[in-house]
Amino acid sequence: MELENYDSFPQQIPLIIEEDIFLYPFMIAPLFLNDKVNIDAVEDAINNNKLVLVTVSKQGHENSRKKEHFYDVGVIGNIMRKVSLPDGKTKILFQGLAKGKITDFNEETPSFAVVDLLQPKEFQKEAVDSIIEVLREQVKKLSRVNPKFPVDLIKTIEENDDAVRIADLISSVLRVKKDDAYRLFSEVDVEKRLLDIIETIKKEIEALRIQKEITQKVNSKIEKTHKDYFLKEQIKAIQKELGADNQKENEIKSYKKRLKKIKEFMPKDGYKETKRQIEKLSRMHQDSPDASLLQTYIEQVLEVPFGEYADAKISVANVEDQLNKDHYSLCKAKERISEYFAVKELLESRNIQSQKSRGTVLCFVGPPGVGKTSLANSISQALQRPLVRIALGGMEDVNELRGHRRTYVGAMPGRLIKGLVDAKKMNPVMVLDEIDKLGANHRGDPTAVMLEVLDPEQNHEFRDLYLNFAIDLSQVIFVATANDARRIPAALRDRMEFIEISSYTPNEKFHIAKDYLIPQELEKHGLKKSEISLSNTTVEKIISEYTREAGVRNLRRVFSKLFRKAVKKIVSDESIDKVVINTKNLKNYLDNPIFEIDPADKKSVIGVTNGLAWTAVGGDVLKTEAIKLKGKGGLSVTGNMGEVMKESSKISYSVVKLLIDDKKLKIDEEIIPKTPKEIEEKVKLDPSEVYKRYDIHLHIPEGATPKDGPSAGITMATTFASILTNKAVKSDVAMTGELTLTGKVLPIGGLKEKLIAAYKAKMKKVLIPRKNFQRDLDDIPYEVKKDMEIKPVDTIEDVLKEALI
Repeated sequence: MELENYDSFPQQIPLIIEEDIFLYPFMIAPLFLNDKVNIDAVEDAINNNKLVLVTVSKQGHENSRKKEHFYDVGVIGNIMRKVSLPDGKTKILFQGLAKGKITDFNEETPSFAVVDLLQPKEFQKEAVDSIIEVLREQVKKLSRVNPKFPVDLIKTIEENDDAVRIADLISSVLRVKKDDAYRLFSEVDVEKRLLDIIETIKKEIEALRIQKEITQKVNSKIEKTHKDYFLKEQIKAIQKELGADNQKENEIKSYKKRLKKIKEFMPKDGYKETKRQIEKLSRMHQDSPDASLLQTYIEQVLEVPFGEYADAKISVANVEDQLNKDHYSLCKAKERISEYFAVKELLESRNIQSQKSRGTVLCFVGPPGVGKTSLANSISQALQRPLVRIALGGMEDVNELRGHRRTYVGAMPGRLIKGLVDAKKMNPVMVLDEIDKLGANHRGDPTAVMLEVLDPEQNHEFRDLYLNFAIDLSQVIFVATANDARRIPAALRDRMEFIEISSYTPNEKFHIAKDYLIPQELEKHGLKKSEISLSNTTVEKIISEYTREAGVRNLRRVFSKLFRKAVKKIVSDESIDKVVINTKNLKNYLDNPIFEIDPADKKSVIGVTNGLAWTAVGGDVLKTEAIKLKGKGGLSVTGNMGEVMKESSKISYSVVKLLIDDKKLKIDEEIIPKTPKEIEEKVKLDPSEVYKRYDIHLHIPEGATPKDGPSAGITMATTFASILTNKAVKSDVAMTGELTLTGKVLPIGGLKEKLIAAYKAKMKKVLIPRKNFQRDLDDIPYEVKKDMEIKPVDTIEDVLKEALI
């Protein structure tokens, strides 16, 4: 014992509490420590050249250092080496020297304990020697039945006469619980300790004998080569001996009971498939890899809400009330939705249910923020049906909709079936969001699945690849949303009825802000109406100068920003009862204004024309510019234009050239550059020389924004005519329309958004194709038609007559 180099006992020394095993005085063992108190104890021992006591925590109290939560005996020893590991742990090499007992411990200094040596009592050598002989025999028996027993231990205890050392050696290799290990470790009566060890060995021999018998029973049932299966059967046999293996049987009974309950609502092939899989699972071992996959499949099928339907009857009155309550304007959209559900109400009241009567799928088309998804929310509330939203934007994997085949790892049902499971009803309102952004690649085309889902002739037998049987989706009310209907494949467009939701006018935005956005944001920010003063003029200024959108999403964000700052003022200063926000102090709450559309120029300019464009976020006014440079009649176009617009520019240029050749556009000879010889000889030039002696450069700002589409023909032609004739274009006139080579003006799309953009830019006159004037003018808001002259044109001559000064 190497204790003479240290202070005498009892003494206060650092305390290390281990989690698992008792160490013995003869051991040199590595310990891995991550507890800060243990690490502090190690540091103190090394710095002050002290011994340490290593003891063990009690079961269930591994992270506690309360006195009653660890054993009061352990091994006194020294730290031979310490290494700090990268993960924050500390590794030490510990050498045991003697057993110790804690005589005093203060929880306020948990790194230390007062320790005394644990000395064995005096004993009669003859009696103990007899017990040791019996113990040696028992150890030999244990080594014969336990192949993992260390063989060299038998030789060690044969050659050793020290009873305490023999007891320590044998105790260290026995597999016992913590409390039993503590009893064998702390016993100071050597004779009693040896008898306890003999008793423990006998119990272990008996346990190994029973285990061997169980092993032999299992071996008669299985092949010896299947090692993994053998081990699992061994566990099963042990559980059977203990009478604890009935969990699987209970689960199978539960599955059969749930299946029987929904049998009448399930398709026949679905019932047969599910029943077959349950029976297959009952025959399969619960630890088999296939059992887990099979159980997942059965649970997924049983979660589908077969036979569960929302009971509320369809009522057009409820739908109209909810739509009017939640949305301002959108009259045509509301009217079409009401008609759609009027048909459904009539069919329901007359109990007509056939494939032909299931109707079309509604698709709301319009810029972001105009209320497409919220219309679907209103429908869901009015019908008292759960709402399921499936975001289709960017989806490229067809299996996300149709489900994965069960042969794949991690296979799951498609989003449509998951939507039914989440809704817990078979007739929810399902919103197919951003259906125009579906993509196709090597993993399939999700559009093809949508063709089946949205077709009333097919969706009553939609087959999910994971479930592997048909599901009736005909009771689901599908509502799609899209920003641009042109991006939806033609076959899919054919299955839907489009309801256009256009940009809001400033007047509509004002009413939406007053009636919906401001009250909602006040409530969200915990403000009372009396605590905020926001005048109508201020709201109008916010709409005109601080938002750039077709819808009202950014407008909501602006009000949210205002009210956040108002809340901060009220919270910071208790004396403030009311926050006043007006046009004078608005800049204190918001950044600099963002002008949505540049207003019309006051001065008319040569070669600059106001064109109207449609974008995914509403209409816009694009100024088309041109300059002429001395050259040979070349044309260059810039402004990030697409192929359609580039062709339009060539057509427009040719049309203007034709007008000049036919003398329908008068050219002042003075603007045509002449050579000195022509000046001297007073040569009279042909009008066509004006486009032969100049190069034209056409540009549409902003250059970084991509532009394309068939509606800029008359705008470009007017710009060419202006620059070649040296006549200015009226700055308060805007136009939209496509040209043919013969000079006819063709109709265009997106007229409402374009006219709203012109209205916001304060244009006085707008030129549009006559066909659009005849068929689309009813859709234009009243304030737009009232404050702006909308003039129909048939040919390019009509356009130039109205546009050029």
